[in-house]
Amino acid sequence: VGLITSYVDRWLGDPKFAPVMDELNRRKAVVYIHPTIPPACRNLIPDVADHLIEFATDTTRVIANLLLTGTACRCPDISFIFSHAGGTMPFLIERVTWWVEMRKDLAARMPKGPLYELRRFFYDTAFSANPNAFSSLLTLVPATQILFGTDFPFRSGEENVRGLGTCGLSEIDVRAIERDNALRLIPRYA
Repeated sequence: VGLITSYVDRWLGDPKFAPVMDELNRRKAVVYIHPTIPPACRNLIPDVADHLIEFATDTTRVIANLLLTGTACRCPDISFIFSHAGGTMPFLIERVTWWVEMRKDLAARMPKGPLYELRRFFYDTAFSANPNAFSSLLTLVPATQILFGTDFPFRSGEENVRGLGTCGLSEIDVRAIERDNALRLIPRYA
């Protein structure tokens, strides 16, 4: 199932989406989430295209929203895939874990902790196949949680393959990212 991070002013962890998330969980769905630009975040800075910052930021917002509302914990059978290496989430992990420690009500919504939930998610390589993004992402998850993504038509598969070659990955990890991890998630395509 393909979803976007937010619909107008509601992110996927919003209670209005709970019936959808519960049904996706019941079906053990693989859910790919691509960012969008919320209305309040459009045309903020002249000469800075909205997608340059907002796609990574809105990806981070939806991940935080799914964690902090307890949706991720409540729906453990959804295999979430987040675009763009999880946006800025790998960089903001300390802030998220600190916030959960400060707010015991939030901690109760994810008894195994935010890192547990973040580490079970999948992340794609679209516009992120570079050493800077990968060094941060690989401190969060192993290569087995990373999927090949291109962001076509804005980037080509070839560009992403070249980018992966700059990330210091083993041949086994590259094969997992380019093929094997997706087949593990959706085995009927094996």
